Amino acid sequence: MSSSRGILLMLLAVSCFSIMAALVKAADRVPPGEAVFFRAFCALPVILLWLAVRGEVRSGLSVQSWKGHAVRAIAGTVAMGLGFLGLKLIPLPEATAIRFVTPILVLIFAAMILGEVIRLFRISAVIVGLFGVMIVIWPRLSFDIGDAALLGVIVTLASGGLAALAQVFVKAMAGTEKTTAIVFWFSATASGLALLSLPFGWVLPSGIEWIWLIGAGLIGGLGQILLTSGYKYAEASTLAPFTYVAMIWSLILGYFVFGEVPTWPMLSGAALVIAAGVTIVLRERALGMQKTAENKFQTLIKHG
Repeated sequence: MSSSRGILLMLLAVSCFSIMAALVKAADRVPPGEAVFFRAFCALPVILLWLAVRGEVRSGLSVQSWKGHAVRAIAGTVAMGLGFLGLKLIPLPEATAIRFVTPILVLIFAAMILGEVIRLFRISAVIVGLFGVMIVIWPRLSFDIGDAALLGVIVTLASGGLAALAQVFVKAMAGTEKTTAIVFWFSATASGLALLSLPFGWVLPSGIEWIWLIGAGLIGGLGQILLTSGYKYAEASTLAPFTYVAMIWSLILGYFVFGEVPTWPMLSGAALVIAAGVTIVLRERALGMQKTAENKFQTLIKHG
């Protein structure tokens, strides 16, 4: 029952993030830095209300390493800004498919930074996933440096890479920092960092743009809470495959809201990336179950 609740919360979280991306894309006239500010700042009241209801405002915001939070926030904020820029330059489903490179890059960066071991099976899945990304971006590759679509692919890939780095930093902080603190201080720091882009051409949002931007922040904050809550009811390996529901959402929103028709290269490449990601998750889950069984066996021998 608890796993089912975790899966439901994950599906709701992915839905929130997909709608948030669509709202940011709809506010096409608003610069990425300004969109990041609204996304981060408007999420703070939602997160604080959630902590207040749980009675964890003080304990939930305590920090052990400000440096760790700062590094994670910088990587995450730049990733968000580049991702928002990519949404303005390429179709929503395409941007979503490219961003699926993030969980694959997490494995590579975890090996490089945290010293985690990557087995041959995972390496093979990573190669398949990267090949899928290449299929998605191949039609956009050109020698025209001024091509907006090419720029969109580049910044979206960079966004995925920095998001992977941010996740590795979070993984490194997991042993000493509370999840609630990581969620809150990221939004707070991202709000401040986004203000640095103010001299580079912020615009006064129109009536409907205010709704889109504030809505993106509120829904994004709700998505963070649902995501965090989901991990309490189910393991990450159980929930990870359901993050790919974002592809379905992006196809629906892209077609009906923005009139974006998906291409076969985009769909086939996304399918490869998703297959690689799900394969990695299932493999890691199997290894985890095997390790647990071995530990129980050793315990039985020791006390038998």
